[in-house]
Amino acid sequence: MYSRNEQDYIQQLSIDCVIFGYREKQLNVLVPKMDFRGDFWALPSGYIGQDEGIGQAARRILEERTGIQTIYLDQFCVFGDAERSNAQVLERLISLNGDKLVERGLNSKALEWITRRFVSIGYYALVDINKVIPRKNEIDESIEWYPITQLPTLIMDHNEMVAKALETLRLNLDQKLIGFNLLPETFTMKELQELYEAIFDKPFPRNNFQKKILDLNVLERLEKKFTGAANKAPYLYRFQQ
Repeated sequence: MYSRNEQDYIQQLSIDCVIFGYREKQLNVLVPKMDFRGDFWALPSGYIGQDEGIGQAARRILEERTGIQTIYLDQFCVFGDAERSNAQVLERLISLNGDKLVERGLNSKALEWITRRFVSIGYYALVDINKVIPRKNEIDESIEWYPITQLPTLIMDHNEMVAKALETLRLNLDQKLIGFNLLPETFTMKELQELYEAIFDKPFPRNNFQKKILDLNVLERLEKKFTGAANKAPYLYRFQQ
């Protein structure tokens, strides 16, 4: 991220990605931690090549972090307050890690271009968490899934970005029928309801929820899911192709 030549990228424009995954009845976000002294957590981010489209850059960044090429991706907001810059973050990072930066061939001159004000284009992605192999880049200590209710304090306005992405996901969930991207190919009605409850952080009455979903006429009912338990086996569903 920091070692790349500024001339290769569109100046003062970046992309930040909120990658949502779902497991164990919780909505999760993929978050890297930078490999420097001090706690520096940030959303998966990157810059836009001079010969690269914005959407193409976002998909490249997501593939680099998840290993997935086919991924649901949507632009949700542009963040461009006048005071928005990496300066304070970089100043703290340099003060704590001057020797480490020198070891990597980096210095304040090499980093100067990303201390300027940046406008960031926010994208959110929805993935089947079981298909993702989180990938670190050259400056990451780790990259892990965190429940959205237990996110660490991220740099700059990245927590605000997550909140805005969640707000947009909730608004689009029924209209664009995008929640299915977070589930395996087949699922039960209960599993779909649990996903909705995780996204909206509230319960839904079972009968009302099932009627609402079936009225959308977007599901194909398959065979029952036999679990070996004494209770009645539920039907499996999948999104109509």
